[in-house]
Amino acid sequence: EVRPFRVTSTESARELARASTAAAMSFWDIPGMKAGVVTGDVAWSLYKHAKENGYAIPAFNCTSTSTCNAVMEAGKKLNRPVTIQFSEGGSAFFAGKSLPNDKGKLQTSILGAVAGAHYVRMVAPAYGIPVIVHSDHCAKKLLPWFDGMLDADEAFFKAHGEPLFSSHMLDLSEE
Repeated sequence: EVRPFRVTSTESARELARASTAAAMSFWDIPGMKAGVVTGDVAWSLYKHAKENGYAIPAFNCTSTSTCNAVMEAGKKLNRPVTIQFSEGGSAFFAGKSLPNDKGKLQTSILGAVAGAHYVRMVAPAYGIPVIVHSDHCAKKLLPWFDGMLDADEAFFKAHGEPLFSSHMLDLSEE
């Protein structure tokens, strides 16, 4: 099982990139691989390829279009796949912290995550790398946020034949 992880410093990101650049070059050979958001079997094959070849696909929590762009720009520079993930709080920030985000509804967090995923889908192909769009650590108390993202996945799937997000993390470790 390959799990996303957080790189906590610029130096750690550089070390990760140097250590894994050579192994990551052949991910383009995965059937169906493309520049832009990858989902389903292609995303799963990318994770398996990374595990088999000993490299990581770094995951970065993004809170704005600027942070999304920075992650994709780094991926482009290194010709490496990246994961852009949205946390519940970061998603609310993406939409705007002044908007109401009622407990039990989390409407602003839903709006921000969905808007962020749509934004990444629109711009990721221009960066020329595969991008995984992921939701980060949804605890039980955040299930309304999770449900809202799944609703957006279903609507996007009906229109485009694939979900809006590549993956979601349901984290019930606190239970």
